[in-house]
Amino acid sequence: MGKQPYDGPSHSPPNNSERVTLNTVSLTSLPVVMAQATDPTPIQQACGDDPSYICRRVLEWTDSTGWAEAADKLLATPAHILLVVAVAFVANRLVRRAIRRLTNKIAAPESQDRLRNLRRRAPSAIIDSGSLSLRSAARARTLGTVLRGIASAVVWTIAVTIILGELGVNLGPLIAGAGIAGVAIGFGAQSLVKDFLAGIFMLVEDQFGVGDIIDAGPATGTVEAITLRTTRMRDVQGTVWHIPNGTIARVGNMSQQWARALLDVEVAWGTDVDRVQPVIQEVADGLWADAAWRRKILEPPEVWGIERLEAEAIAIRLVVKTRPAEQFLVVRELRRRLANAFGDRGIAVRPPQDEAWVRRDAGSSHEVSGPAPDAPDGDASRP
Repeated sequence: MGKQPYDGPSHSPPNNSERVTLNTVSLTSLPVVMAQATDPTPIQQACGDDPSYICRRVLEWTDSTGWAEAADKLLATPAHILLVVAVAFVANRLVRRAIRRLTNKIAAPESQDRLRNLRRRAPSAIIDSGSLSLRSAARARTLGTVLRGIASAVVWTIAVTIILGELGVNLGPLIAGAGIAGVAIGFGAQSLVKDFLAGIFMLVEDQFGVGDIIDAGPATGTVEAITLRTTRMRDVQGTVWHIPNGTIARVGNMSQQWARALLDVEVAWGTDVDRVQPVIQEVADGLWADAAWRRKILEPPEVWGIERLEAEAIAIRLVVKTRPAEQFLVVRELRRRLANAFGDRGIAVRPPQDEAWVRRDAGSSHEVSGPAPDAPDGDASRP
């Protein structure tokens, strides 16, 4: 049997003339579709690719692309800018308030007591064996001030960027120009960069904080505020000092971890030192035992003995270890109690005044024998 030829499927393929006709129809309809896709709609002509609510509503009400475009420029853009400013303002206030509440909670005495209790209960192997840091409150306030400033800068920078985008400003060249300007400022304002770097290291190393009493070289006083660029402090006379952080070559902190009340008690020569030292120790122990002052003093007071021998007095040194920034109050209270105790026991604190005796020989120019001669205007001459 011979193999029958394959006739193919039941329907015959289209002929060449039909195939050309179909292709011609497809090609002629393609430009129409492309034209319909590229022709902008009225709302796109008036409001752009991302139409605003105001522009769409004005176009629906007036059916005028001109009015819609004017409303978009005069109403929609300012409304967006006001909305961005309002959101940024609220966000800034909320973030600053959250940071302030967090730092105040850390700095609260109740939180400090809880941390100290947890530290006492913790095993010695997992805690620092060094001295207990009493500066958590000051450090919390300092970090709170810096974090609030950084948060405000970040929030408003984002807001300004969004506003510039609403105004149609191309942010690409602006950011590139800001980078170039930053490099130029880094070379031209090296002192400013130095201040910022010094401020960062001061905060990281916890050299001092808000509320500390420091000696910064040019001035000595209480720190009121710290930023990454400057430190503001007030001295005992009330003068406010603004010191760039980069100019602080050395700093002495008088209120970090603990302080020492140092008092040199001067007594007159001839005073029994063996009698005076027990009196000083008794007064200091009385202050240590006082419940009102016990929280300010960390260790029992000590009398170190004679510190100096001067021409007019003998100085006996008394030292008391106190909490940070409490040494000044402790010294003043010690002076008051010592003055009362010395007065009751008859101990001379200051040497008596020097007396000078002048003897005049007979026949000297100032010696007058007999009655004084008459002086003009009836005044008698004085020897």
